[in-house]
Amino acid sequence: MKKPLAGALLSLLLMGAAVAPAVAAPNTQAAPAATAVAVNYAGTVALSNCSGSVVRAPASQPNDPALVLSNGHCLETGFPAAGEVVKDRPSSRSFSLLNASGSKVATLRASKIAYGTMTDTDVSIYQLTKTYAQIQSQYGITALTLNDVRPVQGSAIKVVSGYWKRIYSCNVDGFAYRLKEGDWTWKDSVRYTSSCNTIGGTSGSPVIDTTTGKVVAVNNTGNEDGGRCTVNNPCEVDQNGNVTVRQGINYAQETYIIVPCIAPGNTIDLSRPGCLLPKP
Repeated sequence: MKKPLAGALLSLLLMGAAVAPAVAAPNTQAAPAATAVAVNYAGTVALSNCSGSVVRAPASQPNDPALVLSNGHCLETGFPAAGEVVKDRPSSRSFSLLNASGSKVATLRASKIAYGTMTDTDVSIYQLTKTYAQIQSQYGITALTLNDVRPVQGSAIKVVSGYWKRIYSCNVDGFAYRLKEGDWTWKDSVRYTSSCNTIGGTSGSPVIDTTTGKVVAVNNTGNEDGGRCTVNNPCEVDQNGNVTVRQGINYAQETYIIVPCIAPGNTIDLSRPGCLLPKP
């Protein structure tokens, strides 16, 4: 994993243009390429040791308590064990809210860890003491929206780290059927192309599709040393059990699976139809 950073110590551990037709009619031009959404830091947050973002489900309402998305391995309570799920645990954790340029505009505070796990996925969801409407009114920041569909191979993405105030640009290279790292195994992980060379502290960063501007995944790990299925060196395992090691390649966990689990009022309800997140 892109291991969380402790204090000020840096630990690099866990963690087109359209084509013209062959025969063009006189005075016609090729249609312009679709314009990518401008991705910046607005709505991202810096944790004490990781990155994150203020997020909403497509059906979330302005007066719902806001949610912050990060990694399960970024929880202040430590790494959840394989098979462990944290649900509705009180928390007063603070988050530095950033504007478009990456400047801190506020300190947000959690009321609880609504959900956290490192089983099947690597995700934490904090519920805040402020609503989306309050954050918008007081700080001019709108939450990022979770996409409710699976990301697409080849799509352009940006990984936005509130901790480092750095944006990585690359594409979805593909998907790992299973991604195994130490005691943990994650399902259907997003694999980046090599230009998203994320480092420690980028854990929990939102992965944003540049076409829609929506969050499609949460950044969580990478193979640093070429090791096989060990901590800091995840390996890919296919349906037949074949193992592939990709040194220097980084990964994220899909977030569309979270959307069905968000009930009215922004509560995490694991019994909702379509919710496949692991249960306690």
